[in-house]
Amino acid sequence: MVLDRMRSVAGLGVRATRAVRDAGVLRPIRPDRAARLVFSYARFGPVPATLGAMAALRFPCRTALIDERGTLTCAELEEHAASLATALRSRMGDGRVGVLCRNHRGFVETVLAASRLGNDIVLLNTDFSATQLGQVAEREGIELLVHDQEFTATVDGSGFAGRRLLAWAGTGADTIDSLIGGTEPEPIVPGRTGNVIVMTSGTTGTPKGARHDMSLSALVPVALTHLMRVPLRSGAPIVIAPPLFHILGLAYTAVGLAMGMPLVLPRRFDAREILRTIADHEAEALVAVPVMLQRILAVDDRPRTPALRVVVSGGSVLHPHLSEAFMDAFGDVLVNVYGATETGWATIATPQDLRNAPGTAGRPSYRLTVKVLGEDGRELPPGETGEIYTGGGLRFAGYTGGGGKHVLRGLTGTGDLGHFDAAGRLFIDGRADDMIVSGGENVFPGEVEDLLGGHPDVAEVSVTGVDDEQFGRRLAARVVRKAGSAVTEDDLREYVRGHLARYKVPRDVRFVRELPRTGTGKVRTGAPPD
Repeated sequence: MVLDRMRSVAGLGVRATRAVRDAGVLRPIRPDRAARLVFSYARFGPVPATLGAMAALRFPCRTALIDERGTLTCAELEEHAASLATALRSRMGDGRVGVLCRNHRGFVETVLAASRLGNDIVLLNTDFSATQLGQVAEREGIELLVHDQEFTATVDGSGFAGRRLLAWAGTGADTIDSLIGGTEPEPIVPGRTGNVIVMTSGTTGTPKGARHDMSLSALVPVALTHLMRVPLRSGAPIVIAPPLFHILGLAYTAVGLAMGMPLVLPRRFDAREILRTIADHEAEALVAVPVMLQRILAVDDRPRTPALRVVVSGGSVLHPHLSEAFMDAFGDVLVNVYGATETGWATIATPQDLRNAPGTAGRPSYRLTVKVLGEDGRELPPGETGEIYTGGGLRFAGYTGGGGKHVLRGLTGTGDLGHFDAAGRLFIDGRADDMIVSGGENVFPGEVEDLLGGHPDVAEVSVTGVDDEQFGRRLAARVVRKAGSAVTEDDLREYVRGHLARYKVPRDVRFVRELPRTGTGKVRTGAPPD
């Protein structure tokens, strides 16, 4: 077993986390030693390395991760991370580690290894162009870049001059696998607590890196709320469909490690394959962004997934027509989480919330303040739309390139517009910079998107504002028809006219083959239609 050479990375001496074998049976360390080691691993701070180490102590033989290469137990994942950390310690200084990987073991191993060293980790979007990658790598001070072989051309064209390691499909000396296989793990006591820097998921320009001040006092209330509202079970497989570099994928990687849930990591999203994966592994949980749920619903003759009991949606607005259609097809299993890269989780909607108030983002997490404020800074009553501000949870510490979010009386602005209903449930009306004024009327594109998205002939739709000489701005819709549909522009305009105010009818309707999306499922703004 791999635990034969597993050692502590918290500076307690060799084999401090050792489990023993007796006649081939792996036995965990004694409870008294485990209790002492809890405090030892706390030296890493609230970082992924702590979660990986504690999972190995609690569930050494339990499956930690499943990807295209097979499975790793919690003990094996911990040993891989310890070996990689030991190897990286002699190959780099205090600089940052960039991770440009799809969802697989190499991503997780790198994050666990770098965080136990105390180095900052920068999670990079796999959709980056070479120019974007070069700009971000230079701004963030990346010293070591760990990337999949498929991104070699992008890295080559980025101008990155630092050290590189291959994480997937690579061979030779400069690979994660070669370092792990050729290095005996040694005790490491980090001199500092590293940060995980997540890129904002903007659809235009160069993304910013978001930093947070992490503390147990901030994380515990959010974790307790999650436990009470999201019925995940320890030991039950969880399929993570969004990219791990996205805050949603990263958060549920942490949740899975903390709860001893096998992480099932498909490298790429394919709706039918995701359903097969859920069925094959009898996964009880799925994490996805709304567009993934939409594409799962569109699969004909769907594989049965009787074990599925929780589906977590996040990352973008969950429209009412989608939440209702999904639960009608899969049962009342859907949970909607709302937050931002900068502010973390803010609200959680249970299946009952989504049935009673389709499209809601739910109620605030325990000990977390969520307010809707007007332009004058006053708190707005239920039903009135204003900017959403949060406080008391994950504390945003600013962007790595400088700047931050608007802060008012200790609350951080999210940039989202929303409102509460009379029952205290939050609804997201759109981004503040998405709202358009057409002929003096305020219009939220999301309302029109939700209506058109529920049309029986529409597969996907994106509604934005464009300049108009007469009205200042007007609505424009890009629509993907369902297969075999002959719906026309006039049909859709008339459909909107029959349900919404006249000024909300898109004057421009254009049919396209597909909507250009980011790796996290958001529609790219300003992209030319087909």
